[in-house]
Amino acid sequence: MVITSKDADRICEILQEAARREILPRFRNLASGAIREKTSALDVVTDADEAAEHWITAELLKAFPGAVIIGEEAAEKNPALLEDIEGIDLAFVVDPVDGTINFASGLPLFGVMAAAIVRGEIVAGVIHDPMGGDFTVAVRGEGAWTRAVNGARSDLRVAAPAPVRQMNGVVSWAPLPEPLRSTVTANLSRLAAGYTYRCAAHEYRLAASGHCHFLLYGKLMPWDHAPGWLIHREAGGYSARFDGSAYRPSLRSGGLLCAPDAASWKELHEALLVPATDRG
Repeated sequence: MVITSKDADRICEILQEAARREILPRFRNLASGAIREKTSALDVVTDADEAAEHWITAELLKAFPGAVIIGEEAAEKNPALLEDIEGIDLAFVVDPVDGTINFASGLPLFGVMAAAIVRGEIVAGVIHDPMGGDFTVAVRGEGAWTRAVNGARSDLRVAAPAPVRQMNGVVSWAPLPEPLRSTVTANLSRLAAGYTYRCAAHEYRLAASGHCHFLLYGKLMPWDHAPGWLIHREAGGYSARFDGSAYRPSLRSGGLLCAPDAASWKELHEALLVPATDRG
């Protein structure tokens, strides 16, 4: 199965229409009971998530008959959907509202994401910013780019390597297990800055466009990372799990560190993930 730039354009259209129909009308306008906790007060689902996922699923099936659609909310109810992602001829992972906690809080920092996966290989990724109206897109082997509201395309490139003390980036430390969580937070002062937007869609956009140096994540659900991982890679970046192994959408643990290149990855890995007492 080959996914082309034209296919990516169709995915963009589907995500944009879902945002127009189901997400933006509910922004700062959620009815009573429209926000529900899943695992905690910081892990919520809204009516917008569920309605947008329903729309996206139906439209992707029309555009790509026979594909398997794995939405975040559907997989929450039926985890078996994730079990054979490596063996499916064409699957789409969908995050209908990435940054739901921001959306539910009335903060305009959320996105709509989808990735096409062919037998375990991520072949296309799309991130739509409903508030800005633009797209960040990658097709495997064809690079990564933004598509503006007027249709203009701009190629993306990650930031140039820099000394660790001059690097800034996303550090999603809260989901990390102990003692790694304490190690990472103790090492943050070795960087220029570490932060989180509570929205992987915008964090990956930031890194792929060269506006930050790195991304560090502990939890690896495929709808959160498959689209952005490919965009970052096609923009020239390097990434690996904390043990140095390659990321795949079937993996849900082991962490992920994205950097400008392999040398920067090694430097960041030592600076952030190695306790000070263990450094040479």
